[in-house]
Amino acid sequence: MYAKQRTIRRPISLEGIGLHTGNVTRITFKPAPADSGVRFIRADLPGRPSVMANIDYVVDISRGTTLANGDAKVHTVEHVLAAISGLQLDNLDIELASNEPPVGDGSALPYVEKILEAGIENQDAERRYLEIDSTMIHSEPERGVDIVVTPSDTFRITFMIDYKNPALGTQYTTLMDLDTEFATEFAPARTFCFLSEVEYLKQKGLIKGGGLQNAVVIYDSDQGQVEVDRIRRALDLKDEAFIGQTGIINDIPLRFPNEPVRHKALDLIGDLFLIGVPIKGHILAARSGHKANVELVKKIRAFYEKKQLAKKYKKANLEPFLDIEGIMRIMPHRYPFLLIDKVLDLEPEKRVVAIKNVTFNEPFFTGHFPGHPIMPGVLIIEAMAQAGGILLLKAVQEPETKLVYFMSLDNVKFRRPVRPGDTLRFELDMVAFRRSACKMKGKAFVDDAVVAEAEMMAMVVDR
Repeated sequence: MYAKQRTIRRPISLEGIGLHTGNVTRITFKPAPADSGVRFIRADLPGRPSVMANIDYVVDISRGTTLANGDAKVHTVEHVLAAISGLQLDNLDIELASNEPPVGDGSALPYVEKILEAGIENQDAERRYLEIDSTMIHSEPERGVDIVVTPSDTFRITFMIDYKNPALGTQYTTLMDLDTEFATEFAPARTFCFLSEVEYLKQKGLIKGGGLQNAVVIYDSDQGQVEVDRIRRALDLKDEAFIGQTGIINDIPLRFPNEPVRHKALDLIGDLFLIGVPIKGHILAARSGHKANVELVKKIRAFYEKKQLAKKYKKANLEPFLDIEGIMRIMPHRYPFLLIDKVLDLEPEKRVVAIKNVTFNEPFFTGHFPGHPIMPGVLIIEAMAQAGGILLLKAVQEPETKLVYFMSLDNVKFRRPVRPGDTLRFELDMVAFRRSACKMKGKAFVDDAVVAEAEMMAMVVDR
């Protein structure tokens, strides 16, 4: 795995038709500066709008991965991204003359060959990796999908499929080393589908550029050649088609005995690129497809963002996620109205856990109440609201320049008094966030007992 970021030496192009749109198109790979990432540029549209290859811009995963940002929409990007990821490139501008890359032969090999022809060069900037340091799991029991990510010094994939079809059966594959295996052992693996899917896909307006020249079609009917001919006529397919002896239409030879599962691993490599940073970890996947891949990427991306936030705001070698110095960089509050001491955990735009240590020296105990000190309920809610302000950290850009105004409180309940010596733990979940307003639900605990709860509406404004 490389220490330096990488791009290509010179621009290079490839022409063809899109798999699903059938549009004639041209893709051009161009060098890009360090730390700029990978973006698709719609050169055919006014203003040349672009979309970054990032999970935040995924808008459809029905039969591939589609990215969009305003007018810049690009279908079926996974094979292009697999080529870029497999060759361990970091920065590219990818110009398209239409809304989908050319499908080529249904694999990532045409892109790999063009990129290698253009040449690869190192850049001055260091390459950042996300090191998986704890096991992550994504499971969809109703679809039989399981993905486990475990710590590893390098990037590895183990993939298994088990279709109930004689031409496929159970297959597995393992990628151990991108440098030595990707270009020759995985990039050439072509996309595949079942004969029964072809008619459905056509009716959905897909695979307009599909054919036996860019996909392996597997027979899965009990009607014999009659069914093959019926589908050919119904779809006005130009290709001759027969069942064959291997269970693959026209007996098209496989490039590898387990080519279908290798292609599934190829798709996974492409989808993982959407994290925005290469990972060091071992992905073990069973029966996964684009939908599950994207859900996994979202989880890993959230994990990455959490690490980045900790790196930015957390003081070194401290246990809490944010200490008081980190909190003060974000929040405008100061003594005696800063009521959060540390943040234990933060999932950006989702959840926060924060702590307030209630001591006898709190200024409000002087008058509330003499001889019977109790923390005012309004200040418990204020402390909860400050924890909510931390939760908004990743929901807006440049949080240090913003303030959080609370607009309403609903369903406020106080369950028991809070006294000196108690440790308040606030747990808040973001229910909704739109533009500059959000809704949160929070609870305050002492030990495991709920002492207060509330629903809050807040608005983000400039300082």
